[in-house]
Amino acid sequence: MASNKNQHYVPQCYLRQFAANNSTSAINLYNIDREKFINCAPLKKQCSKSYFYGDDLELEKALQPIEGLYAGIVREIINQNYQLTDEHRKFLIFFWRLQYMRTEAASRRSIEMTDGMGEVAGLEPKDFKMEMKEAVQLSMRNFVQEKFLMDDLKVCLIKNKTKIDFISSDDPAVLTNKWHFLDKRTSGSNFGLGSAGVIILLPITPRILCVGFDPNVYSIPHKKGWVDVKNEREINLINEHQYLNSRANIFYQDKNSEDQILASFTPVKSSRPKARHKFHYAILDEKSDGYERYKVVDRREAEKHQKAMIHTEMINPAPSGWPHTIGWKRKGFVYTNGSGVGYIRESRINPVTDHDFIKESAR
Repeated sequence: MASNKNQHYVPQCYLRQFAANNSTSAINLYNIDREKFINCAPLKKQCSKSYFYGDDLELEKALQPIEGLYAGIVREIINQNYQLTDEHRKFLIFFWRLQYMRTEAASRRSIEMTDGMGEVAGLEPKDFKMEMKEAVQLSMRNFVQEKFLMDDLKVCLIKNKTKIDFISSDDPAVLTNKWHFLDKRTSGSNFGLGSAGVIILLPITPRILCVGFDPNVYSIPHKKGWVDVKNEREINLINEHQYLNSRANIFYQDKNSEDQILASFTPVKSSRPKARHKFHYAILDEKSDGYERYKVVDRREAEKHQKAMIHTEMINPAPSGWPHTIGWKRKGFVYTNGSGVGYIRESRINPVTDHDFIKESAR
């Protein structure tokens, strides 16, 4: 039985494309914690639990048309002569964001963050702890409030023409940033959804993957939205993001790929982050002219003070390399104002208020 209390869940409309060969109700998976392959696990056991919807089922009703639309678009995408349309590009970004915010793995990120803050603040778990349903509802509210956040990204579909399949996982919507990991200017900082250089990845089928990218930093030559990849190393590097991002399970279609999955997962296993958030603490150091200055301290020191600031930093795992498919844009650029906001995309600048941002070369 593949399901347990630590199981993580994704929508059935998504996982159906990775169902076991010749099956519509089962899926093959590799459970990371138990280091065990499980063939033909019940598909519905891996899919969304009731706490994703709320007692009145309003959210469930709202999501059903979206899931149906996704299934219809996938049917179009897998047709031989399909060409990526702007309407489908926008929907794929929208659907990526929905999965990024909606999966149980995403909600557990919120729970871990609030748990850590509650511990430092000295609060009882019952007074501060966020429950799963609460975390999901919060994630979905944030999703609605920032629904256009990623619309400036370009999208391509990668057609896998190798013998290795794309895999998926219980946290399949990957956010990464090649530019951030490779540029020295970003040392000591992190990135988020609005950052310059973001890349989003979402396997659609074992043969097709959606990639969204900052068009002011990267360039992906394509033909009518398609990029053919014939190099197995490129596919392995893309799959590595699923290994690094997953919580408990890797999903795959062909049971004959178990040896290849194990051979690919083992070298990157130690690079999987043990925690998804890092906490930074600061205490009041000085007051002057109506301003307060804080200094960074460790957690023990912060706990001794009644007033402290807690900053949470999301940990983004770094891959071992990057596929050449995602190339650099000639004369690419990013924006910064020198503050802790870091480097952001042009679309995130408010022309009315953000006059202090300057344009810098990305390379």
